[in-house]
Amino acid sequence: MATADLWFDPLCPFAWITSRWIREVEQVRDIDVKWHVMSLAYLNKDKDIPQEYRDMLAGKEKPVRVAIKIAQEHDNTALGDWYTAIGTRHHNNGEELTKEAAAAALADAGLPAELVEAWDDESLDEAVARSHHEGMDPVGDDVGTPTIHIEGSAFFGPVLSKIPRGEEAGELWDGAVALARFPYFYELKRTRTGDLDFS
Repeated sequence: MATADLWFDPLCPFAWITSRWIREVEQVRDIDVKWHVMSLAYLNKDKDIPQEYRDMLAGKEKPVRVAIKIAQEHDNTALGDWYTAIGTRHHNNGEELTKEAAAAALADAGLPAELVEAWDDESLDEAVARSHHEGMDPVGDDVGTPTIHIEGSAFFGPVLSKIPRGEEAGELWDGAVALARFPYFYELKRTRTGDLDFS
């Protein structure tokens, strides 16, 4: 059984699409998916980014705190279930990433309501940073999310504009596994075109 470790921030639409691809892969390949927390707010806190993007990131460390609290107190399946719930609300249904949405996602995932108190708990930021570095440091400084580790090889991506389904998802996984076998392989890239499709 192959292992896929995926780092996510609930804010990122590209991580959301990649995570839904991995869910599809689970249906057609024998893989073990592990969910991990990263933070776009933490990633960009000291970077020279446009003010508009910095304003958009303001407060977005808070849903990540809820995720890390789930990771601390529950199993990995629970973390994945909450991510599915909050991601569906945010990316598919257009809800803002508010404390109320995070609480509703906890209910959707069958998790204790009091976990939402992590929203304002700054003491969790150190744990967020540790999880973030575990995923991001092996990939390098010039990347973001999604980040995936396949059998110990770390990559930024795959960056997808829509969710592959069924055997198509499996074939993309097979390609990713094949590339992960080569420690000297680093990058394939082209300019993104078209809109994102979460369906």
